[in-house]
Amino acid sequence: MYPTDKDDLNKEHKSRGKSKEVLGYPISIFFIIVNEFCERFSYYGMRAVLVLYFKYFLRWDDDLATSIYHTFVAFCYLTPILGAIVADSWLGKFKTIIYLSIVYAIGQVALAVSAIHDITDSNRDGTPDNLTFHVALSMVGLLLIALGTGGIKPCVAAFGGDQFGDTQEKQRRTFFSVFYLCINGGSLLSTIITPILRAQECGIHSKSKCYALAFGVPAALMVVALVVFIMGSGMYYKAKPEGNIMLKVSKCIGFAIKNRYRHRSKRYPKRQHWMDWAEEKYDKLLIAQIKIALRVLFLYIPLPMFWTLFDQKGSRWTLQATTMNGYFGSIVIQPDQMQTINPILILTLVPIMESLIYPLIKKCGLNFTPLKKMTVGMILAALAFVAAAMVQLQIDKTLPVFPSKSQSQLKLLNMGNASVTVHLQGNDLLNLPGAQASEEYFQFDRSQVDVSVVGTEVSKIVFLARGQRHTLLIPSDINDEWQLAYDLTYKPQEGSNEIRFINGMSEPLNVSSTALNFEIINPFHYSSYSPIQSGRATFTLQSGLQSCEYSKDFGFGGSYTFFVPSTLKFGSNCQESITEIVNIKPNSVHMALQIPQYFLITAGEVMFSVTGLEFSYSQAPSNMKSVLQAGWLLTNAFGNFIVLIVAEIAKLPKQWTEYVLFASLLVAVCIIFSIMASFYTYIDPTAIEAQFKKAHDTDGREDKRRNSSSSDDEDHQSDQTNGAGRQRKVMPERNNKRHSCHHSVHIFPIYSVLQPDVCEVSEPLSARGAAETNGLPRELFANERLNVANV
Repeated sequence: MYPTDKDDLNKEHKSRGKSKEVLGYPISIFFIIVNEFCERFSYYGMRAVLVLYFKYFLRWDDDLATSIYHTFVAFCYLTPILGAIVADSWLGKFKTIIYLSIVYAIGQVALAVSAIHDITDSNRDGTPDNLTFHVALSMVGLLLIALGTGGIKPCVAAFGGDQFGDTQEKQRRTFFSVFYLCINGGSLLSTIITPILRAQECGIHSKSKCYALAFGVPAALMVVALVVFIMGSGMYYKAKPEGNIMLKVSKCIGFAIKNRYRHRSKRYPKRQHWMDWAEEKYDKLLIAQIKIALRVLFLYIPLPMFWTLFDQKGSRWTLQATTMNGYFGSIVIQPDQMQTINPILILTLVPIMESLIYPLIKKCGLNFTPLKKMTVGMILAALAFVAAAMVQLQIDKTLPVFPSKSQSQLKLLNMGNASVTVHLQGNDLLNLPGAQASEEYFQFDRSQVDVSVVGTEVSKIVFLARGQRHTLLIPSDINDEWQLAYDLTYKPQEGSNEIRFINGMSEPLNVSSTALNFEIINPFHYSSYSPIQSGRATFTLQSGLQSCEYSKDFGFGGSYTFFVPSTLKFGSNCQESITEIVNIKPNSVHMALQIPQYFLITAGEVMFSVTGLEFSYSQAPSNMKSVLQAGWLLTNAFGNFIVLIVAEIAKLPKQWTEYVLFASLLVAVCIIFSIMASFYTYIDPTAIEAQFKKAHDTDGREDKRRNSSSSDDEDHQSDQTNGAGRQRKVMPERNNKRHSCHHSVHIFPIYSVLQPDVCEVSEPLSARGAAETNGLPRELFANERLNVANV
């Protein structure tokens, strides 16, 4: 039995897959939605803490951490092209997603394992001893992740769209809207959760920041994404690979270049456009479509600079947040959680822009074209980096000035109860009250410093290490031994604090807390530095059978020395007796100051990225949309390569100057882009393609009529042809214009635009220069329904 028309009609109203429908939607898409949410959580959750993993776990400097981070991001935007080619030409979307998701999951697991410090922590101090192992394993993991996440990127959304039938356009649009929300939802939740996991202390033998957990949860989500996707396997519609248009376009362009090179001699006539050299092998419609796509790709050339700035919110801006105060009332925000502002603002600004800002601009009579929106987006991104530079200037004012390699710094502490006056070589007299320290460090360009106590004959020669900070402990009996303690010469990492205790009593002292145990501190000696997290901490001081408690609220990034004097009175509270010495001030610039730069960069993203994708799709021929998508992803990849080039080559001494440099580069590129955009004229590719096809059909019908003519009419046709030829020769002499009322294509020297239903008086095509047709085949304009207007 053969299917009837009624059967075909019923099939058209159903989804393409084997799954049942719920509320008009195939059940299979719910597996795809869950898969996308878990995958995006996995990717953005891992990426949120990645630069801090490089800096604090692998102990790379800021520049190297930034370079490797952006190299990874760049590869994530290069591999989608490979994934699209594999899916369209070989495996199909379903198998490509399955195989590359397995690669993806293996990479996430490898990265999580590389963050387990206990694997090589033989001395159990909380830090890995064999960094080579961790670096190698993490790089393998990141390579697999880049291949996996990039490879499935162009496949998942398109695979979801394939599940809908031809009459389910409304459901398909709703699916893509939900799909986009899942991307932002996964990004939002992951950038909140994974920094919290990273901030926890974990370990088998010793405790340290839990990067393994921060990477492990995204790895688990990726496994869940893979399992969920496989569960829907029997319900999916799996389209067979039909060939990749990018390969076809590349071959056509390659043939045109090769053919042009072979015919470079002057004896060969020139052609209107270099792509016309592909006419011997490829269809003229395809060549025209490539020309239209190349016009848009030409505008892509300046775009990587926007991504150069935008993607630094995950690297430089996160590192900037580590030097800031993260207290928002009773809530503590981790440095890598500040990235959460971006997806929140995207979900807020997109509807505001579309329903409020753009309509208001239109009502004001301004022609706010997509390219103008993109230009404004680039300006906003530049302003965001100006704001970041201003914040950095405020941070720099609060940062300590450490000694250079040829300098030394010294602080004095009077451990006695009576005040003393000290003379430092090359400095004024300094009066030190009992149990107090000098407020600032004294800086010296020499390694030997004479220190004397005024009113006594005591004078000491202190040997200082170059490039180091020291604290000189002056005992209560100045004739006793003077001790020199080394202080920190770096800002405490990851927003934590470093503290130590000095015992000024004649009895041993034990200091402990819930998180730390300084063990026994001998009389007139000091403990080593120990890290402590922000928040309130309570310490128990015990000497013999006596004890008391001391509490302190810690911020972010401070270094403290607590001096226990000989006059300490034990009891329930010894708060007033302890001397607090600030070696490095805590972060005082609030993270809230980063909000303006995040707002500006996100507003720029909405105007640049969302509009850019919309512009590309509207200006692309029907079969070239994937080509432009690939070009758009390449701009992102190249933008990240620019970051690592600048980070490695510029080597600017101040971070704020680097921000200004990037902002200046983007402004310069923005000017170039605006000039290029001013020459661009918008087109309707669909209408142009329709005219090509109509012209092709007309030519086909004429050929058929000629072939069907009888031999008896050859003389009669010859007479008509000669008459028509004479008429065509006479008409230009009588009137060098021709009139038509139709769809017309206005051709500019570089760009073209299709305008509907225009009645024109134009010069004949033979009077035109090749540039005015933009290299489009003359057959398009020879058709009587389509002429070239004089602009």
